[in-house]
Amino acid sequence: QVHLVESGGGLVQPGGSLKLSCAASGFTFSLYDMRWYRQPPGKEREFVAYITNSGGTTTYAASVQGRGTIYRDNGKNTVYLQLYNLKPEDTAMYYCYSTYRSTWGQGTQVTVSS
Repeated sequence: QVHLVESGGGLVQPGGSLKLSCAASGFTFSLYDMRWYRQPPGKEREFVAYITNSGGTTTYAASVQGRGTIYRDNGKNTVYLQLYNLKPEDTAMYYCYSTYRSTWGQGTQVTVSS
């Protein structure tokens, strides 16, 4: 059975940083591209970052460009999203997504507030 399990969310002060993790199981993780999305309160889900299966190519939404890093460890079947200089507008539920069968995780909440 395919699973994506996010973790690492929480309450962070503006200017802080956070590392989100997404642990995958049930498929050959190293063969598939991965993405992070987020859904702010009352808004639609939006793209955050993308990484190819090898980790050789990454792409970011303009909203996190320069403040986020996506990377993966294929040996641990895990993809990460490191966020820096967090702003209140980064408050959202963060989801990871696999191109394997268009699989979504359950999400992890990030709240940026003083």
